[in-house]
Amino acid sequence: MTELLASVGDGLVIAKRNLIKIRRVPETLVFVLISPIMFVLLFAYVFGSAIDIPGSSYREFLIGGIFAQTIVFGATFTGAGLAEDMQKGIINRFRSLPMSRVAVIAGRTASDVVYNAISLTIMSITGFLVGWRINNGIPRALAAFALLLLFAYAFSWVMALVGLMVPSVEVVNNASFIVIFPLTFIANTFVPSDGLPGPLRVFAEWNPVSSVTQATRELFGNIPPGTPEPDAWPLQHPVLYTLMWVVAIIAVFAPLSTRRYRRATLR
Repeated sequence: MTELLASVGDGLVIAKRNLIKIRRVPETLVFVLISPIMFVLLFAYVFGSAIDIPGSSYREFLIGGIFAQTIVFGATFTGAGLAEDMQKGIINRFRSLPMSRVAVIAGRTASDVVYNAISLTIMSITGFLVGWRINNGIPRALAAFALLLLFAYAFSWVMALVGLMVPSVEVVNNASFIVIFPLTFIANTFVPSDGLPGPLRVFAEWNPVSSVTQATRELFGNIPPGTPEPDAWPLQHPVLYTLMWVVAIIAVFAPLSTRRYRRATLR
């Protein structure tokens, strides 16, 4: 128990260290804030007039998808941050300290939850300005934000493994886009999945990004009354399916990332 508490304490110290970097490198925070604003405005005004969602405003349909896309993209901060620390030799300095090996990765993933929370806040404000509304009450809205952050935290463990496996930040960014683009675009993020051709529709319906998006739309009350229930089980139970993915991702990638980190620091 004492060892666990010590690991948690070490992780919090690393998380604080990563957050302090915001003051020293404010450009990082600027990009965190500008990207979600750009996505909301781009899709709301450029594509909003071309895409019709029966019984609903496209802007209300859009925001849930933008939220899901942004938190998945936000996970790249984890991989890029770890790759940068490995490249600059900071990880070797951590090795010389009497601290838990798990703390470096756990602190990195925890601090990136704060980055994602900031992004969600900015996107929410921008969404309200372009016409998005919460129609299902504050408690359900808070549950939606919590689910988004939980999924973001889980996905950051995937990118942590990527960051520890590749040699540089540039490779992390290139590798992450190869994974993230199909996940976020072959989904119901920007258009309903039932309009996709056969194989792509099946992929979209079982894609965890689609379930996160569907869950947030339901919790925010952005699905108009009378909308037919989806045919696929994941979209019928999006909250449960998302939580199943969260547990599975952490259970698989947290041990893999920790083992990879230990092997990397033994070189």
